[in-house]
Amino acid sequence: MIRVLVAEDHTIVREGIKQLIGLAKDLVVAGEAGNGEQLMETLRQTPCEVVLLDISMPGVNGLEVIPRIRALNDPPAVLVLSMHDETQMAARALKIGAAGYATKDSDPALLLTAIRKVAGGGRYIDPELADRMVFEVGLTDERPPHALLSEREFSVFERLVKGDSVNDIAQELALSSKTISTHKARLMQKLGANSVADLVRYALEHKL
Repeated sequence: MIRVLVAEDHTIVREGIKQLIGLAKDLVVAGEAGNGEQLMETLRQTPCEVVLLDISMPGVNGLEVIPRIRALNDPPAVLVLSMHDETQMAARALKIGAAGYATKDSDPALLLTAIRKVAGGGRYIDPELADRMVFEVGLTDERPPHALLSEREFSVFERLVKGDSVNDIAQELALSSKTISTHKARLMQKLGANSVADLVRYALEHKL
């Protein structure tokens, strides 16, 4: 039996995923979490083969939590489930240790296939996304500016776009406001932005 831990902050989506997993005879929901901190706490007490991880969670987001999961003794495979069908986001998640990347608008049967594949030590990428990754990531050096952001800069960027202040972000990431301001300055320089409004515009244009 493959034990799956569902990490998703939207209750309705989480319940839907749990029902879907419940339909498969070889899968079982071992636990659930609504944010990154809760996920890490649950993982310490709940053995599982696969973590189904939403990338956009409050607090510690999916991209930040992947390395923490990988650092555990006998870590489960991480299958990212994201609403972003963005090749750079998928490449970033896989690079830092995710075993697979599926999108929320993919076929439910494919999600079950993906869970089985990563549980068996394989890798999985949403088929449509995989095609695009070959061309967008593999065959060209013309990467978008946000692909140059570090993990921390990307986290700060995401939160600024959501409307969080520097102080809010500092508190959430347990860093000083000065450090966050430095990350903000660097990421704005990399993205060619002069204001938070520019960042929001950039995020919308690149479907982030």
